[in-house]
Amino acid sequence: MPHDPRSCVFCGIVSGREPASVVHRDDLVCAFMDIQPVNPGHLLVVPNLHRVYLADVEPEVGAQMFVVAQRLAAAIRTSGIRCEGVNFFLADGVAAGQEVFHAHLHVFPRFDGDGFGLRHPPNYHSLPARATLDGVAHSLRGALVHDHVA
Repeated sequence: MPHDPRSCVFCGIVSGREPASVVHRDDLVCAFMDIQPVNPGHLLVVPNLHRVYLADVEPEVGAQMFVVAQRLAAAIRTSGIRCEGVNFFLADGVAAGQEVFHAHLHVFPRFDGDGFGLRHPPNYHSLPARATLDGVAHSLRGALVHDHVA
């Protein structure tokens, strides 16, 4: 099985087999300090059950991930940790930069000059035609109906 939960470091953290600096734990999610932080205060929010991709996460668990992330963002801002803003980041798949194959939401403080950033592709400032956007929207609406997500 690819991405076996028995060898998943996040499953090890959730179960207590692996060390972590846990900030929050409930029946659905666990939040802990990232061991390779972008900035001090960088946290990860993970589902307690092994789920590889965001689409694998049950809706109520995904909602709880975001609720906890909101609370953590507020805590970062009031904690005294240097923070001028907060990023949420979820890498879903290799091409998106996912390195640990257990869904996880990064929550980390930002400040001017911290060195973190996303790069835009060269054609980013060329706006697509409305017909192109409408075509993509149509394809996505069709996929939502097909998957019974709508």
